Amino acid sequence: MATSEIKEKVLNDVVFMGLRSAIGVIFIVHGIGKFNPGFTNFLSNMGLPAEMQIPIALAELIPGILLIVGVLSRLSASLLSIVMLGAIFHVKGAQSLTGDGGIEIDLILLASSIVIMIAGPGRISLSHIIKKIPRCLH
Repeated sequence: MATSEIKEKVLNDVVFMGLRSAIGVIFIVHGIGKFNPGFTNFLSNMGLPAEMQIPIALAELIPGILLIVGVLSRLSASLLSIVMLGAIFHVKGAQSLTGDGGIEIDLILLASSIVIMIAGPGRISLSHIIKKIPRCLH
């Protein structure tokens, strides 16, 4: 393998780790914010039961954490894609790309989640390290 190919693969892995980390942090912060009691009023105004507060908060918080460490990344990204589709169509009504109620950030988060879902976590991830352990023991 040529040196340029090795550098390219390492760069790809670093990029995937960066993408996972950025998306993970965003969803962790958003998930923690949804534990705020005021979020139940927001849910009620949208016609959703207040009991959905904890599941919605956890649906962002837990996958965000898993993305950062690189475990169950594809599953986590799939769940976050569903969350973002809900944000785009149910919460914001997909009315505008920019401005008040715009969905541009939601689309970026959705697209990033889809990339992670399809491409996987990359080699700088706990799941990749775990896969390597049995080979090292032989």
